[in-house]
Amino acid sequence: MGEQTRRFKVKIDGQVYTVIGQHTPEHMKAVVDTVQKQLDEIKELMPSLSREKAAILIALNAVSDQLEKQAQLEYLQADKDEQIGEE
Repeated sequence: MGEQTRRFKVKIDGQVYTVIGQHTPEHMKAVVDTVQKQLDEIKELMPSLSREKAAILIALNAVSDQLEKQAQLEYLQADKDEQIGEE
């Protein structure tokens, strides 16, 4: 049976957003805290950057990290499959 879909009202950089998902409130808090921290870091490094451009930089970093993790997972899975084939 699928998990329950929830609505979360979150505040990032003074703006309120409604997020819909199946995660726990603790997970969403961790996500919001991470995004806010990254946003604060970008704004400190580049104070004149618009909110939109800062958000795009955060998204680019997140997707880059996701692709790296996916490549690592695929490598580990291929290595595991190879080891099982040797047995």
